[in-house]
Amino acid sequence: MSDTRKIAAILVSDVVGYSRLAGADEDRTLSRLRGLRSDLIDPAIAAHHGRIVKRTGDGSLVEFRSVVDAVHCAIEVQTGLIERNAGVPDDRRIVFRIGIHLGDVVEESDGDLMGDGVNIAARLEGICEPGAICLSEDAYRQVKGRLDLAVTDLGLTQLKNIADPMRVYSLQAGAPAVVKARPSASDSDARPPPRLSIVVLPFANIGGGAEQEPFVDGVTESLTTDLSRIRGSFVIGRNTAFTYKGKAVDLKQIGRELNVRYVLEGSVQRGGGRMRVNVQLIDAETGNHLWAERFDKPLADLFDMQDEIVARLANALNAQLTAAE
Repeated sequence: MSDTRKIAAILVSDVVGYSRLAGADEDRTLSRLRGLRSDLIDPAIAAHHGRIVKRTGDGSLVEFRSVVDAVHCAIEVQTGLIERNAGVPDDRRIVFRIGIHLGDVVEESDGDLMGDGVNIAARLEGICEPGAICLSEDAYRQVKGRLDLAVTDLGLTQLKNIADPMRVYSLQAGAPAVVKARPSASDSDARPPPRLSIVVLPFANIGGGAEQEPFVDGVTESLTTDLSRIRGSFVIGRNTAFTYKGKAVDLKQIGRELNVRYVLEGSVQRGGGRMRVNVQLIDAETGNHLWAERFDKPLADLFDMQDEIVARLANALNAQLTAAE
């Protein structure tokens, strides 16, 4: 079997301060690490369709079919470690750093992986904060808008032995969903929201009953995903946005809580064989309406209609947001 070149999602993990832990009590540390692998880590990898390429003593190199799978696995591991470390003294806790990259790799005849994709993932793991997950920009682009945890933009970062600086994002398990830029020394406590930051609030279901809820929620989720593809945009994840569902909300307060400049809200109404979708784009700081549109479509295939509405809304919003800036 010859070597195969391919694109893969690569996850590299390592235990923080393993030498210190092993030096203090090697047998106990190895026993706990084996327990974590059998009870938490390996089941999480299997559940998210990962392939363990190799163990690296206290860490692992794992290949996934998608970045979404890799990130979900990493979140499950880091969240599980938080629970297992509760009540354990700081100097005895097993804490992981995890790096994830989507890139070019070479699979050798024995199944081992080599190449830049592996090297970058390993370097990302090396710069990660304890308990965090570091993603390259290529990896982050695949999960942007789907994340249910805090995202910090670390900016362009020079990785060891990697020629060009790379934009890096850090995810912190156990923190609420919000996208934020790394604060600088000159920033005040009240950091202004990112330039093209937006939250899509759950659309209201007007007179449609419970059977229409999945369609209405689907419009909201699809629009969130499509807006996240706008270059330079920061879109709040759907899980955070849906915490506001069915609540009377102050849009200015939402802007402050989520640190976003824009709020998109709307409603879906069905009747007489037609579907009507109203949508409004609002400046979260002033409460002013920047743009509003109504879409009337025949009630044919709901999914085809949803795709068309989302595409038209995303195109219109792309132009409106760029014009507003």
